Order: sequence, then structure tokens, then C-alpha cells
Amino acid sequence: MAKVEIYTKFLCGYCARAKNLLESKGVAFEEFDITMDAPKRDEMLERSNGGLTVPQIFIDGRHVGGSDELAALERAGELDSLLSA
Repeated sequence: MAKVEIYTKFLCGYCARAKNLLESKGVAFEEFDITMDAPKRDEMLERSNGGLTVPQIFIDGRHVGGSDELAALERAGELDSLLSA
């Protein structure tokens, strides 16, 4: 199974949507709450090439974007192959 990392904030609806999709697929993920964690926020900005919104999602180190991009991968039938790598 692929390593999935997701940067989130407290009370973020988009974050909840992305996590729900991953959980519905039985995918374990590492979550980094950047609400009060400036160093993790800076790490997210660097890894996502300046992505300011949350969530920011990485699958095996590859930046896939946010909740909308994750859902688009699912609709296109591409998410399962990324997750099974």
C-alpha cells in the first residue's frame, strides 16, 4: 500500500471530505494538523510548491493536490492504482 500523507486544519470541511474518501477505501494515512504548527505549515508550503490551502495530499511523496484533485482522481479511476503502488 502506498504511503499517504495529508496536511489538514481544524474544522476544515475539505479535509474531512478527503479523509472520508481515503477511509472509505481502507487507506491508512499520516495526518499533519497545521492549525497551530508553523513548522509543519512551512513544510507543507515547501512540499506543495506554495500550496496555501488545505488539505494538501501526497501519495508516495507525489503531490496530488487537495480534496478536489483527490476526488477527480477517484472519478477518473486513477486513485486505486496510485494507492496500490
